[in-house]
Amino acid sequence: MASRLARGFMTVGGWTMASRILGFVRDIMIGAFLGSSAVAEAFLIAFSLPNMFRRFFAEGTLNVAFVPMFAKKHEGGDGALEFARDAFSGLAFILVIFSIIAQIFMPALVYAMASGFTVDSRFDLAVTYGRIAFPYILFISLAALLSGVLNATGRFVAAAAAPVLLNVIFIAAMLCADYMGIDIGTALAWTVPVAGIAQVALVWVAANRAGYRLIPRMPHMTPELKRLAIIAAPAALAGGVTQINLLVGRQVASFYEGAVAWLYYADRLYQLPLGVVGIAIGIVLLPELSRNLRAGDMTASREALSRAGEMSLALTIPAAVALIVVPTQLIEVLFQRGAFSADDTARTAMATAVYGVGLPAFVLQKVLASVYFARENTRTPFHFALVGMVVNAVLAIGLSYYLGFIAAAIATTIAAWTITGLTWIGAARIGEDTRFDARFWSRFWRIIAASWAMGALLWVLLMVMGPMFGTAGLKVVALTILVFGGIAAYGLFGQLFGAFRLSEIKAAFRRG
Repeated sequence: MASRLARGFMTVGGWTMASRILGFVRDIMIGAFLGSSAVAEAFLIAFSLPNMFRRFFAEGTLNVAFVPMFAKKHEGGDGALEFARDAFSGLAFILVIFSIIAQIFMPALVYAMASGFTVDSRFDLAVTYGRIAFPYILFISLAALLSGVLNATGRFVAAAAAPVLLNVIFIAAMLCADYMGIDIGTALAWTVPVAGIAQVALVWVAANRAGYRLIPRMPHMTPELKRLAIIAAPAALAGGVTQINLLVGRQVASFYEGAVAWLYYADRLYQLPLGVVGIAIGIVLLPELSRNLRAGDMTASREALSRAGEMSLALTIPAAVALIVVPTQLIEVLFQRGAFSADDTARTAMATAVYGVGLPAFVLQKVLASVYFARENTRTPFHFALVGMVVNAVLAIGLSYYLGFIAAAIATTIAAWTITGLTWIGAARIGEDTRFDARFWSRFWRIIAASWAMGALLWVLLMVMGPMFGTAGLKVVALTILVFGGIAAYGLFGQLFGAFRLSEIKAAFRRG
């Protein structure tokens, strides 16, 4: 079990790391070409529309209900192929209809996302880009379902590689558009659905090779699909609450010129550790817990949960500390070029530090949510999400009158910790197998101590190397020293404090 969990995590984490690095390159190029301009903000809102709604139909809803049901059928040889085909066909039918409706009401959707855009050219641009990009929801949601099939069968590579393909296509499109003199914003908008087609094709071929040839047909309601819908409905509502949180943040930001872009670039920076660790752990842990529950192995369930939590915090707490201690230097070296100004750096760095405070909460949410989803319980996370929605809305709107755009980031972070706390307490009340074990708690405090010791060293290095960041040719060198110095320091402090053992990490890599 531990070997399978480690192997899956290493596979997904490795591909996710590649995706996030390429995503960084993509976002650096967007920043260089567009900065925080009206075109940049219009495209970012347009791109966020299908990504927002895909949470309803894919990762946040259907997948958390579909994966446990499918995993049990696959393990028991009980009609898994037929169930997957029915779910695939039903999802495709719903999304085609939904995409057509969205095209008609696109101005209303943009207004709901960023009503502050109506005072200038950003609104019409966002509507145009939104109509081009929105069909992406069909392709990425189908790709998510196919990825669920692959992950439940222990095949992680193709599903994890799909986002890499997306970023490669985006980078190529911007390079070609710049070379050919094509408008970058328009090129980016058209790239979205093209990349979606490529992603769904990749995972469809992989699923076909795994024995799951899913071809859409006229959908019909079966008892299994009815049960899937019943389980997925609360998750859809929970996903909707999460999207309302994001919606509130974007609405607040839309009234401050450039703020939508600043929050986006900051979001992309903290999404690197979140994606590599939190998403990878969640993808691997959910099928593992579902298998253990079906087998009645509660000891294995607790072991999987505890090691996943331990592994995720060991990797994300030091990342969070780094985002808090050196955000300005990270943003300056990564993004400040071309249309991305020093003012953009200062505002984005502020948001990055705030998101850094919430990073461990975002990751733990994904780990702990697997406890509920593996038991086909999607109602409880929905109730927790409702509380988070209220906290987020009150803080984002209320604080914006005093703090400006940064209120959106503060509200997101506090709401994340609120939901994580409720999810953690609720999981502990389920039973002994849903609580972190003694080894987790022993290492939890050591991880925190090692991370802040690393943070102190980063601060000292920053003071010493301050002049290097003021010299154009030495910025990259200085940041490289900070990054690798921080990694080495955390490895040393972690070993000294007993936060982890290098032998365990080496063993996990060998198994991966």
